[in-house]
Amino acid sequence: MLAVTPLLLVGLLVAVFVGFNIGGSSTGVAFGPAVGSGVLSKFAAAGLMTAFALLGGWTLGRNVVDTMGGDIVPSALFTVEASVAVLFFIGLALLVSNTFGVPASTSMTAVGAIAGLGVAQGGIDWAVMGRIVTWWLVSPAIAFWICAVVGRYLYPTLESRFAIDRSPGSLVEFDGVWPTLGEGTTRRELLGTVLVVAIACYMAFSAGASNTANAVAPLVGSEEVALSVDYGVLLAGAAIGLGAFTIARRTLDTVGNDLTDLPLLAALIVEVVSASIITGLSYAGIPASLAVSATTCIIGLGWGRATRTTGPRDVMAGEGELDSLADAGADVPRIGEGEDLTADELFDPGTTARVVSLWILTPSLSALAAFLVFRYVPVF
Repeated sequence: MLAVTPLLLVGLLVAVFVGFNIGGSSTGVAFGPAVGSGVLSKFAAAGLMTAFALLGGWTLGRNVVDTMGGDIVPSALFTVEASVAVLFFIGLALLVSNTFGVPASTSMTAVGAIAGLGVAQGGIDWAVMGRIVTWWLVSPAIAFWICAVVGRYLYPTLESRFAIDRSPGSLVEFDGVWPTLGEGTTRRELLGTVLVVAIACYMAFSAGASNTANAVAPLVGSEEVALSVDYGVLLAGAAIGLGAFTIARRTLDTVGNDLTDLPLLAALIVEVVSASIITGLSYAGIPASLAVSATTCIIGLGWGRATRTTGPRDVMAGEGELDSLADAGADVPRIGEGEDLTADELFDPGTTARVVSLWILTPSLSALAAFLVFRYVPVF
Protein backbone atom coordinates (compact mmCIF):
# COMPACT_ATOMS: atom_id res chain seq x y z
CA MET A 1 0.00 0.00 0.00
CA LEU A 2 1.41 3.39 -1.03
CA ALA A 3 1.81 5.64 2.03
CA VAL A 4 1.05 9.19 0.92
CA THR A 5 3.27 11.68 2.77
CA PRO A 6 3.37 15.43 2.09
CA LEU A 7 6.68 15.03 0.24
CA LEU A 8 5.34 12.16 -1.85
CA LEU A 9 2.28 14.24 -2.69
CA VAL A 10 4.62 16.93 -3.97
CA GLY A 11 6.39 14.26 -6.02
CA LEU A 12 3.13 13.08 -7.57
CA LEU A 13 2.18 16.65 -8.42
CA VAL A 14 5.56 17.24 -10.04
CA ALA A 15 5.13 14.00 -12.03
CA VAL A 16 1.80 15.34 -13.29
CA PHE A 17 3.55 18.59 -14.18
CA VAL A 18 6.14 16.65 -16.19
CA GLY A 19 3.49 14.57 -17.96
CA PHE A 20 1.57 17.77 -18.68
CA ASN A 21 4.60 19.22 -20.46
CA ILE A 22 5.23 15.93 -22.28
CA GLY A 23 1.68 16.09 -23.62
CA GLY A 24 2.29 19.65 -24.75
CA SER A 25 5.45 18.68 -26.59
CA SER A 26 4.63 15.25 -28.02
CA THR A 27 1.17 16.09 -29.31
CA GLY A 28 2.69 18.60 -31.69
CA VAL A 29 5.19 16.05 -32.93
CA ALA A 30 2.64 13.26 -33.40
CA PHE A 31 -0.28 15.25 -34.83
CA GLY A 32 1.39 18.39 -36.17
CA PRO A 33 1.50 17.05 -39.75
CA ALA A 34 -2.15 15.94 -39.60
CA VAL A 35 -3.31 19.26 -38.13
CA GLY A 36 -1.07 21.28 -40.45
CA SER A 37 -2.45 19.55 -43.53
CA GLY A 38 -6.01 20.24 -42.37
CA VAL A 39 -6.99 16.64 -41.66
CA LEU A 40 -7.66 16.99 -37.90
CA SER A 41 -8.71 19.75 -35.55
CA LYS A 42 -6.52 20.45 -32.52
CA PHE A 43 -9.24 19.13 -30.21
CA ALA A 44 -9.52 15.82 -32.08
CA ALA A 45 -5.72 15.50 -32.11
CA ALA A 46 -5.62 15.96 -28.33
CA GLY A 47 -8.22 13.25 -27.76
CA LEU A 48 -6.45 10.72 -29.96
CA MET A 49 -3.09 11.62 -28.40
CA THR A 50 -4.42 10.87 -24.92
CA ALA A 51 -5.81 7.46 -25.83
CA PHE A 52 -2.88 6.15 -27.84
CA ALA A 53 -0.16 7.56 -25.57
CA LEU A 54 -1.75 5.67 -22.68
CA LEU A 55 -1.81 2.50 -24.79
CA GLY A 56 1.87 2.90 -25.66
CA GLY A 57 2.84 3.50 -22.05
CA TRP A 58 0.85 0.51 -20.86
CA THR A 59 2.61 -1.84 -23.31
CA LEU A 60 6.13 -1.01 -24.53
CA GLY A 61 6.57 1.89 -22.10
CA ARG A 62 7.27 -0.52 -19.25
CA ASN A 63 10.61 -1.44 -20.85
CA VAL A 64 11.74 2.20 -20.81
CA VAL A 65 10.54 2.63 -17.21
CA ASP A 66 12.81 -0.25 -16.21
CA THR A 67 15.82 1.37 -17.92
CA MET A 68 15.31 4.82 -16.45
CA GLY A 69 14.11 3.62 -13.05
CA GLY A 70 17.06 1.44 -12.15
CA ASP A 71 19.58 0.85 -14.96
CA ILE A 72 21.13 4.32 -15.42
CA VAL A 73 21.57 4.80 -11.66
CA PRO A 74 20.84 2.32 -8.84
CA SER A 75 17.31 2.38 -7.45
CA ALA A 76 18.75 3.17 -4.02
CA LEU A 77 19.63 6.68 -5.22
CA PHE A 78 15.97 7.44 -5.93
CA THR A 79 14.99 8.58 -2.47
CA VAL A 80 11.74 10.49 -2.22
CA GLU A 81 13.67 13.76 -2.10
CA ALA A 82 15.84 12.82 -5.07
CA SER A 83 12.86 11.62 -7.11
CA VAL A 84 10.99 14.88 -6.52
CA ALA A 85 14.06 16.93 -7.46
CA VAL A 86 14.73 14.94 -10.67
CA LEU A 87 11.13 15.33 -11.79
CA PHE A 88 11.26 19.04 -11.02
CA PHE A 89 14.34 19.51 -13.21
CA ILE A 90 12.67 17.61 -16.05
CA GLY A 91 9.50 19.66 -15.79
CA LEU A 92 11.37 22.96 -15.57
CA ALA A 93 13.42 22.27 -18.70
CA LEU A 94 10.33 21.12 -20.61
CA LEU A 95 8.40 24.19 -19.52
CA VAL A 96 11.15 26.38 -20.98
CA SER A 97 10.93 24.50 -24.25
CA ASN A 98 7.13 24.62 -24.45
CA THR A 99 7.19 28.34 -23.62
CA PHE A 100 9.11 28.85 -26.87
CA GLY A 101 6.62 26.63 -28.74
CA VAL A 102 9.30 24.06 -29.58
CA PRO A 103 8.75 20.27 -29.33
CA ALA A 104 11.21 19.31 -26.60
CA SER A 105 13.55 16.33 -26.55
CA THR A 106 11.73 14.91 -23.53
CA SER A 107 13.71 11.71 -23.10
CA MET A 108 17.04 13.51 -23.42
CA THR A 109 15.92 15.99 -20.75
CA ALA A 110 14.83 13.23 -18.37
CA VAL A 111 17.98 11.16 -18.85
CA GLY A 112 20.05 14.32 -18.36
CA ALA A 113 18.48 14.92 -14.94
CA ILE A 114 18.99 11.30 -13.88
CA ALA A 115 22.60 11.39 -15.16
CA GLY A 116 23.19 14.55 -13.13
CA LEU A 117 22.05 12.67 -10.03
CA GLY A 118 24.30 9.71 -10.84
CA VAL A 119 27.42 11.79 -11.50
CA ALA A 120 26.91 13.88 -8.35
CA GLN A 121 26.59 10.80 -6.16
CA GLY A 122 29.00 8.52 -8.02
CA GLY A 123 26.42 5.95 -9.03
CA ILE A 124 26.00 6.30 -12.79
CA ASP A 125 26.33 3.28 -15.07
CA TRP A 126 28.43 4.64 -17.93
CA ALA A 127 27.88 1.55 -20.09
CA VAL A 128 24.11 2.09 -20.05
CA MET A 129 24.56 5.83 -20.66
CA GLY A 130 26.93 5.11 -23.55
CA ARG A 131 24.38 2.85 -25.20
CA ILE A 132 21.63 5.46 -24.81
CA VAL A 133 23.74 8.35 -26.10
CA THR A 134 24.92 6.27 -29.06
CA TRP A 135 21.34 5.74 -30.16
CA TRP A 136 20.63 9.44 -29.60
CA LEU A 137 23.26 10.17 -32.25
CA VAL A 138 22.43 7.32 -34.61
CA SER A 139 18.62 7.49 -34.69
CA PRO A 140 18.24 11.08 -35.98
CA ALA A 141 20.92 10.39 -38.60
CA ILE A 142 18.96 7.35 -39.76
CA ALA A 143 15.72 9.38 -39.82
CA PHE A 144 17.34 12.20 -41.80
CA TRP A 145 18.93 10.02 -44.47
CA ILE A 146 15.92 7.75 -44.99
CA CYS A 147 13.72 10.77 -45.62
CA ALA A 148 16.42 12.54 -47.64
CA VAL A 149 16.67 9.54 -49.99
CA VAL A 150 12.88 9.38 -50.28
CA GLY A 151 12.69 13.12 -50.93
CA ARG A 152 15.42 13.15 -53.60
CA TYR A 153 14.73 9.93 -55.46
CA LEU A 154 11.22 8.65 -54.71
CA TYR A 155 9.00 11.55 -53.68
CA PRO A 156 8.10 12.83 -57.20
CA THR A 157 7.13 9.32 -58.31
CA LEU A 158 5.10 8.73 -55.17
CA GLU A 159 3.48 12.13 -55.61
CA SER A 160 2.50 11.43 -59.21
CA ARG A 161 0.93 8.10 -58.29
CA PHE A 162 -0.46 8.71 -54.83
CA ALA A 163 -0.86 12.49 -54.47
CA ILE A 164 -3.95 13.40 -52.49
CA ASP A 165 -5.59 16.78 -53.07
CA ARG A 166 -7.86 18.16 -50.36
CA SER A 167 -11.33 19.06 -51.60
CA PRO A 168 -13.27 21.92 -50.00
CA GLY A 169 -16.05 21.08 -47.58
CA SER A 170 -16.61 18.04 -45.40
CA LEU A 171 -14.75 14.80 -45.99
CA VAL A 172 -17.91 12.77 -45.31
CA GLU A 173 -21.57 13.67 -45.01
CA PHE A 174 -24.43 11.77 -43.41
CA ASP A 175 -27.51 10.62 -45.28
CA GLY A 176 -29.62 9.89 -42.24
CA VAL A 177 -27.40 7.57 -40.18
CA TRP A 178 -25.23 6.38 -43.08
CA PRO A 179 -22.00 8.20 -43.95
CA THR A 180 -21.30 9.09 -47.59
CA LEU A 181 -18.44 10.86 -49.31
CA GLY A 182 -18.66 14.64 -49.13
CA GLU A 183 -19.11 16.73 -52.23
CA GLY A 184 -15.88 16.61 -54.24
CA THR A 185 -14.30 13.98 -51.98
CA THR A 186 -12.56 11.14 -53.83
CA ARG A 187 -11.88 7.66 -52.53
CA ARG A 188 -8.16 8.41 -52.75
CA GLU A 189 -8.60 11.48 -50.55
CA LEU A 190 -10.62 9.48 -48.01
CA LEU A 191 -8.03 6.69 -47.92
CA GLY A 192 -5.16 9.15 -47.60
CA THR A 193 -6.90 10.99 -44.77
CA VAL A 194 -7.54 7.74 -42.90
CA LEU A 195 -3.89 6.79 -43.32
CA VAL A 196 -2.65 10.14 -42.02
CA VAL A 197 -4.82 9.84 -38.91
CA ALA A 198 -3.93 6.17 -38.35
CA ILE A 199 -0.20 6.83 -38.59
CA ALA A 200 -0.52 9.88 -36.33
CA CYS A 201 -2.11 7.56 -33.77
CA TYR A 202 0.84 5.21 -34.29
CA MET A 203 3.12 8.13 -33.50
CA ALA A 204 1.11 8.89 -30.35
CA PHE A 205 1.53 5.24 -29.35
CA SER A 206 5.29 5.48 -29.83
CA ALA A 207 5.36 8.77 -27.90
CA GLY A 208 3.61 7.14 -24.96
CA ALA A 209 5.91 4.14 -25.12
CA SER A 210 9.00 6.34 -25.01
CA ASN A 211 7.88 9.23 -22.79
CA THR A 212 5.76 7.69 -20.05
CA ALA A 213 8.94 6.77 -18.19
CA ASN A 214 10.06 10.39 -18.21
CA ALA A 215 7.19 11.36 -15.92
CA VAL A 216 7.16 8.48 -13.45
CA ALA A 217 10.37 6.42 -13.67
CA PRO A 218 12.02 8.08 -10.62
CA LEU A 219 8.95 7.34 -8.49
CA VAL A 220 8.51 3.80 -9.81
CA GLY A 221 12.23 3.08 -9.40
CA SER A 222 12.37 4.46 -5.85
CA GLU A 223 12.53 1.81 -3.14
CA GLU A 224 11.04 4.28 -0.67
CA VAL A 225 8.05 5.29 -2.81
CA ALA A 226 7.21 1.85 -4.24
CA LEU A 227 4.77 3.24 -6.81
CA SER A 228 3.61 0.37 -9.03
CA VAL A 229 4.22 0.51 -12.76
CA ASP A 230 0.47 0.25 -13.45
CA TYR A 231 -0.41 3.28 -11.34
CA GLY A 232 2.59 5.16 -12.71
CA VAL A 233 1.50 4.59 -16.32
CA LEU A 234 -2.08 5.69 -15.56
CA LEU A 235 -0.84 8.82 -13.81
CA ALA A 236 1.44 9.70 -16.71
CA GLY A 237 -1.29 9.01 -19.28
CA ALA A 238 -3.74 11.34 -17.55
CA ALA A 239 -1.12 14.09 -17.28
CA ILE A 240 -0.12 13.73 -20.94
CA GLY A 241 -3.78 14.09 -21.90
CA LEU A 242 -4.07 17.27 -19.86
CA GLY A 243 -1.11 18.77 -21.71
CA ALA A 244 -2.48 17.62 -25.07
CA PHE A 245 -5.70 19.56 -24.55
CA THR A 246 -4.00 22.74 -23.35
CA ILE A 247 -0.43 23.83 -24.11
CA ALA A 248 -0.05 21.51 -27.13
CA ARG A 249 -1.65 24.14 -29.37
CA ARG A 250 1.63 26.04 -29.77
CA THR A 251 3.71 22.99 -30.72
CA LEU A 252 0.97 21.88 -33.12
CA ASP A 253 1.42 25.19 -34.90
CA THR A 254 5.24 24.92 -34.86
CA VAL A 255 5.44 21.43 -36.36
CA GLY A 256 2.34 21.61 -38.55
CA ASN A 257 2.72 25.12 -39.98
CA ASP A 258 5.94 26.97 -39.07
CA LEU A 259 8.62 24.33 -39.65
CA THR A 260 7.34 23.25 -43.05
CA ASP A 261 4.20 23.19 -45.17
CA LEU A 262 3.44 19.49 -45.32
CA PRO A 263 1.16 17.97 -47.94
CA LEU A 264 -0.61 14.75 -46.97
CA LEU A 265 1.93 12.49 -48.68
CA ALA A 266 4.86 14.13 -46.86
CA ALA A 267 2.99 13.82 -43.56
CA LEU A 268 2.62 10.08 -44.13
CA ILE A 269 6.34 9.64 -44.85
CA VAL A 270 7.44 11.63 -41.79
CA GLU A 271 5.08 9.81 -39.46
CA VAL A 272 5.90 6.29 -40.65
CA VAL A 273 9.68 6.72 -40.45
CA SER A 274 9.86 8.56 -37.12
CA ALA A 275 7.29 6.40 -35.32
CA SER A 276 8.93 3.17 -36.48
CA ILE A 277 12.34 4.28 -35.22
CA ILE A 278 11.03 5.28 -31.78
CA THR A 279 8.83 2.20 -31.39
CA GLY A 280 11.81 -0.03 -32.10
CA LEU A 281 13.99 1.79 -29.58
CA SER A 282 11.24 1.65 -26.94
CA TYR A 283 10.97 -2.10 -27.43
CA ALA A 284 14.70 -2.29 -26.69
CA GLY A 285 14.25 -0.12 -23.59
CA ILE A 286 16.10 2.88 -25.03
CA PRO A 287 14.62 6.28 -24.03
CA ALA A 288 14.71 8.21 -27.29
CA SER A 289 13.19 11.46 -28.50
CA LEU A 290 10.22 11.40 -30.88
CA ALA A 291 10.63 15.16 -31.25
CA VAL A 292 14.15 14.79 -32.59
CA SER A 293 13.26 11.87 -34.86
CA ALA A 294 10.18 13.53 -36.40
CA THR A 295 11.82 16.90 -36.91
CA THR A 296 14.91 15.42 -38.57
CA CYS A 297 12.55 13.48 -40.83
CA ILE A 298 10.89 16.75 -41.87
CA ILE A 299 14.26 18.40 -42.48
CA GLY A 300 15.62 15.37 -44.37
CA LEU A 301 12.58 15.15 -46.62
CA GLY A 302 12.77 18.87 -47.41
CA TRP A 303 16.51 18.74 -48.06
CA GLY A 304 16.13 15.72 -50.32
CA ARG A 305 13.43 17.41 -52.39
CA ALA A 306 15.48 20.62 -52.62
CA THR A 307 18.57 18.76 -53.92
CA ARG A 308 16.63 16.82 -56.55
CA THR A 309 17.32 19.48 -59.18
CA THR A 310 21.06 18.97 -58.62
CA GLY A 311 22.34 16.43 -61.12
CA PRO A 312 24.13 13.23 -60.12
CA ARG A 313 27.50 14.57 -61.26
CA ASP A 314 27.09 17.45 -58.83
CA VAL A 315 26.45 15.18 -55.87
CA MET A 316 28.15 11.80 -56.24
CA ALA A 317 28.74 9.06 -58.72
CA GLY A 318 26.75 5.85 -58.87
CA GLU A 319 23.22 7.21 -58.51
CA GLY A 320 21.91 5.80 -61.76
CA GLU A 321 19.98 2.92 -60.26
CA LEU A 322 18.00 5.11 -57.87
CA ASP A 323 17.61 7.75 -60.60
CA SER A 324 15.95 5.25 -62.91
CA LEU A 325 13.67 4.10 -60.09
CA ALA A 326 12.53 7.66 -59.44
CA ASP A 327 11.96 8.28 -63.15
CA ALA A 328 9.68 5.27 -63.52
CA GLY A 329 6.51 7.32 -62.92
CA ALA A 330 4.75 9.25 -65.64
CA ASP A 331 5.57 12.94 -66.01
CA VAL A 332 8.23 12.79 -63.33
CA PRO A 333 11.28 14.99 -64.08
CA ARG A 334 14.66 13.32 -64.04
CA ILE A 335 17.28 14.07 -61.42
CA GLY A 336 18.77 17.47 -62.25
CA GLU A 337 15.63 18.63 -64.07
CA GLY A 338 12.35 20.21 -63.06
CA GLU A 339 11.42 23.20 -60.95
CA ASP A 340 14.22 24.59 -58.82
CA LEU A 341 13.43 24.37 -55.12
CA THR A 342 15.41 25.76 -52.24
CA ALA A 343 15.55 24.48 -48.69
CA ASP A 344 13.87 27.70 -47.58
CA GLU A 345 10.77 26.73 -49.59
CA LEU A 346 10.48 23.30 -47.97
CA PHE A 347 11.50 23.91 -44.35
CA ASP A 348 12.18 27.08 -42.41
CA PRO A 349 15.90 27.30 -41.50
CA GLY A 350 15.19 29.86 -38.77
CA THR A 351 12.64 27.62 -37.06
CA THR A 352 14.95 24.65 -37.54
CA ALA A 353 17.81 26.48 -35.79
CA ARG A 354 15.49 27.39 -32.91
CA VAL A 355 14.36 23.78 -32.55
CA VAL A 356 17.92 22.37 -32.56
CA SER A 357 19.10 25.00 -30.07
CA LEU A 358 16.33 24.03 -27.63
CA TRP A 359 17.21 20.35 -28.06
CA ILE A 360 20.69 21.13 -26.76
CA LEU A 361 19.58 23.59 -24.09
CA THR A 362 16.88 21.57 -22.33
CA PRO A 363 18.87 18.40 -21.45
CA SER A 364 21.95 20.49 -20.64
CA LEU A 365 19.94 22.67 -18.25
CA SER A 366 18.37 19.61 -16.66
CA ALA A 367 21.69 17.77 -16.19
CA LEU A 368 23.59 20.78 -14.86
CA ALA A 369 20.88 21.76 -12.39
CA ALA A 370 20.59 18.19 -11.13
CA PHE A 371 24.36 17.84 -10.68
CA LEU A 372 24.70 21.10 -8.76
CA VAL A 373 21.80 20.39 -6.43
CA PHE A 374 22.70 16.78 -5.66
CA ARG A 375 26.35 17.64 -5.22
CA TYR A 376 26.14 20.77 -3.09
CA VAL A 377 22.74 20.97 -1.37
CA PRO A 378 23.06 19.27 2.06
CA VAL A 379 19.53 17.81 2.14
CA PHE A 380 20.53 15.43 -0.67
